Amino acid sequence: MRPTKQIYSDYTEHDLLVWQVLFDRQMEILKPIVSVEYLKALEIVQFSNNKIPNFDEVAELLKPLTGWSLEVVPNISPQKTFFEFLSLKKFTATCWLRTMEQLDYLEEPDMFHDVFAHVPLLSNVKYVDFFKGMSDIALKHIHNPRAIDLLSRIYWFTIEFGLIKENNLLKIYGAGIISSMGETKHCFNGEVVQLNYDVQTIFNTDFRTDILQDKYFVIDSFQQLYESLGEIENLLEVELKKTIELH
Repeated sequence: MRPTKQIYSDYTEHDLLVWQVLFDRQMEILKPIVSVEYLKALEIVQFSNNKIPNFDEVAELLKPLTGWSLEVVPNISPQKTFFEFLSLKKFTATCWLRTMEQLDYLEEPDMFHDVFAHVPLLSNVKYVDFFKGMSDIALKHIHNPRAIDLLSRIYWFTIEFGLIKENNLLKIYGAGIISSMGETKHCFNGEVVQLNYDVQTIFNTDFRTDILQDKYFVIDSFQQLYESLGEIENLLEVELKKTIELH
């Protein structure tokens, strides 16, 4: 049974060692290729290799900046629950860690993915404004599978697997890349497709969750993401009308 509350005293020496190993080896790879905004955010939330993040302490750091906090969940949340919490500025996160035997692969997201990869950028205003805006749009269409499918593509190719251009260099900001050694090494290997961020193109692009990605979308800034919310909503309505007309 996965925990539904972070009881900090329950973490063991083994948990701390897992966090240290994951943190150190991923940071060694990430530093030259991850977004400067992520590195700044990592300092803001005071993440380090020698301490497992305390959710209450993180919330206190985020509160004056963006007002966001963490909501402990045992595993992946249902879409409706996930978007409802996001609209309340609460990011759902697990608080359990993988074992040493699971360092390189885990079927379900653990705390390292949820917290190390996602949480630092919750301190970035434009990033979370986009995050919340996406959830608000999703909640309007939560009972429409087609709408949720299209919005999931935006989420996948931005929040999870997005790249950003900084000083004419491609950098990583997507959490699915940040938390994965394999994905981090893979996304710049010269064989993958890198496309400029475009809402319609993303709506037309399916994805798989069980493989290393073969295409990534590149944004110019988190401001660009935020400013695309209106286009996302408008194009979503167009796509939903097409669906109705086909039936």
